Amino acid sequence: MKPVWYPSEAYTRGSHLEALMQRLGVADYDALYRLSVEDPGRFWAATLDQIGLEWFEPYQAFVDLSRGPAWPQWFVGGKLNLAHAAVTQHARGPLAQQLAVVWEGEDGRVARLTYRELAAQVDRAAGALRFLGVEKGDRVGLFLPMIPETPVAALAVAKIGAILVPIFSGYGAEAAATRLADAGAKLLITADGFFRRGRPVAMKPVADEAARLAGTPRTLAIRRLGIEVPFEAGRDHWWHEALDGAPPILEAEPMASMDPFMLIYTSGTTGRPKGTVHYHAGFPLKAAQDIAHLFDLRRGEVMFWFTDLGWMMGPWAIFGSLILGATVFLYEGAPDYPGPDRIWAMVERHGITHLGISPTLVRALMPHGTEPIEKHDLSSLRVLGSTGEPWNPEPYLWFFRHVGGGRAPIINYSGGTEVAGGILGNVVFRPIKPTGFNSPAPGIRAAVLDDQGNPVVGQVGELAVLAPWPGMTKGFWKDPERYERTYWSRFPGVWVHGDWAMVDDEGHWFILGRSDDTLKIAGKRVGPAEIESAAVAHPAVREAGAVGVPHPVKGEVPVVFVVPNPGFEPGPELERAIAEKVAEALGKPLAPDRVVFVPDLPKTRNAKVMRRLIKAAYLGQEVGDTSALENPEALEAIRQAGEAG
Repeated sequence: MKPVWYPSEAYTRGSHLEALMQRLGVADYDALYRLSVEDPGRFWAATLDQIGLEWFEPYQAFVDLSRGPAWPQWFVGGKLNLAHAAVTQHARGPLAQQLAVVWEGEDGRVARLTYRELAAQVDRAAGALRFLGVEKGDRVGLFLPMIPETPVAALAVAKIGAILVPIFSGYGAEAAATRLADAGAKLLITADGFFRRGRPVAMKPVADEAARLAGTPRTLAIRRLGIEVPFEAGRDHWWHEALDGAPPILEAEPMASMDPFMLIYTSGTTGRPKGTVHYHAGFPLKAAQDIAHLFDLRRGEVMFWFTDLGWMMGPWAIFGSLILGATVFLYEGAPDYPGPDRIWAMVERHGITHLGISPTLVRALMPHGTEPIEKHDLSSLRVLGSTGEPWNPEPYLWFFRHVGGGRAPIINYSGGTEVAGGILGNVVFRPIKPTGFNSPAPGIRAAVLDDQGNPVVGQVGELAVLAPWPGMTKGFWKDPERYERTYWSRFPGVWVHGDWAMVDDEGHWFILGRSDDTLKIAGKRVGPAEIESAAVAHPAVREAGAVGVPHPVKGEVPVVFVVPNPGFEPGPELERAIAEKVAEALGKPLAPDRVVFVPDLPKTRNAKVMRRLIKAAYLGQEVGDTSALENPEALEAIRQAGEAG
């Protein structure tokens, strides 16, 4: 496979990486990456100095590993505060009048905040939180859509040294309550509602029930829609009244480097969600570093990642972009409302330079053709981004050629909530191959390991990180044993991430799927994305999800779930044609045992296909936690197909 994008001076000149190479005195990117993993203390000192991070007290040592690689202490002795780094220091400097946040509602409303205006709102919100009894170390739930007050609330919580708990805005009461109760939240910040596909969605009644179930004593509600919602005096407070009624807090609480600022929950296959613990000198710095070194977001540029605050990429985009002194763009609604050109229209309207969307969302927009794109001037786009799942080649190239015009690189990005960002990514100093990654993130000593834990090239193995890094979670909330078991139990001193990956002999990396998603057919491991890519090459297939199911003779066989394109009639003939398309691409042993036509695939709000739920529903097993799903009803058709055999 040949690269589709090559470095040019338009991207390398003036980049964060170029400046860092000059600062460290290294000749090229390869030398910089080697230094980042061989001398990480020097690498991080230079990176944070270049970013301009202000410490309240400088750190005395880069890392303390006395408790082992699973429990490092970073930037020992240092004191800082996320809110100061992201807002206050910019508001008091030359960036005061630059735009920090731009927001567009689904109804077309727009709001803009400069760094000075954002800082003033954060100061007032911090005062309101303190007036409501929130203290350092208290947990505060944020059950909010992507509205202008969302970054204000998150930063205000961090400013006073409390711990924010972001919760997906689409959750029902029980799912939200599980997270609030586990965190022991003292306050829940929510909104009266938001717009979704042109309809107002009442949010506060759900928040009230979640708070009741979790025992959270107080709520703070933001007026987004101005609709009538339940309001209980003494328990409920309006955001605007609270901000007007308390003196602002101007100075951020000095926090030790490892003091937590956020608990963000990830759903497990079974059992309760995992509360990943992130600290002031971790997640925010890793986010800023990745956005600088991989996405090269510069001051004056605009980052838009289509996501939610409850997913890692929401806090990642907000905190990382602001620390770098750039502008973050927020959108609350559906990506294709009122038409399939909504995202492209917002790119043109707001001069967005960095756009991140998932492969599944690209596949959903492709059937509308290129006309919605061609209606808009996308020349502001400089970098495209993607994360959450492996790509298929066709949608990858569609995104690259039609949205990016064949000039903007796709920065494929893979890591996770527990990582605080990326393990693998792309840098603008190396060519980029379709669907792949051209480098581990600087500072990450990544490898592909075989079953014995040996690094391998040219074969499929477990994606692993061989040394700890700033940003990695400080364990799971109240469950250190589960954290060690999940990531550190396979090989001594090695973080095993749970992805199958391969690195080729040219140093390009490919993610083949989650370890528990990967199929083993006829003794060969195959990623579900390979089978799905072959299936969607058939013109009848809009989307595909592949899973492995047990077989009494073969051990495991692939079953492909297909969402057909309009105009194609599902039936045995089409099923055979799709199976033959897969066999033609991958070989007869990897042909699907069955092709199942379904109206939709189960997806999260950020459009990630949940294969483990497909498999469980098809086999009639307990599906576990489905609270992250945008469309849980999609599981019923899959369950019925499994029962029909």
